[in-house]
Amino acid sequence: MTAYWVKTPKWFKRLYPRIVTWEMPADEDRSVYLTFDDGPHPDITAYVLDKLKEYNAYGTFFCVGNNVRKFPDMYQRILAEGHSVGNHTYDHLNGWHTDCRAYTGNIMKAAELIKSKLFRPPYGRIRYSQLRRMHKAWPDWKFIMWSVLSADFDPEITPSQCLENVLQNIEPGSIVVFHDSQKARERMEYALPRVLAYCQSQNLVPRPISML
Repeated sequence: MTAYWVKTPKWFKRLYPRIVTWEMPADEDRSVYLTFDDGPHPDITAYVLDKLKEYNAYGTFFCVGNNVRKFPDMYQRILAEGHSVGNHTYDHLNGWHTDCRAYTGNIMKAAELIKSKLFRPPYGRIRYSQLRRMHKAWPDWKFIMWSVLSADFDPEITPSQCLENVLQNIEPGSIVVFHDSQKARERMEYALPRVLAYCQSQNLVPRPISML
């Protein structure tokens, strides 16, 4: 039995304040939003970027500050190719296990390298006290969660199940989570090109999340 939802339930979203975004509006362009957590990684992020370019698709990369420090050229490639970036803390901290001051300090450290007002908490785990503190300090930031989880991080599922997690749930406005990380590599590299091909066949348009 998994400890996560592939499709985030509506009732669960209502537990969070309105400042948290779980999906985007379903527009006439049939936009969807593919997101990639935990990079950049010199090889895996390059694979993602190559596949996105192949399908003329754009995504949003929630970057770990320490990885940006280690792989600045890959981070710059993400930006140069027209994708969005977001802050994912400096050390991939679990908000449930970190006090507010340390948590926001870690985000500020990442913000020195990641010039973005988009933020996603690692593991999706953040306390209300942390959200309130962050919203007070940075009222123009956007807190991005997701509506569809590929579960590419889960070694207990097959690459084909990872793919089905997305194909069975993606729809206009969906925010989908993948990971450009070693742990997720096998499942993500199988699923991503097939998801992109599906989007193309269904006239779904992968776009980056922006502040607009």
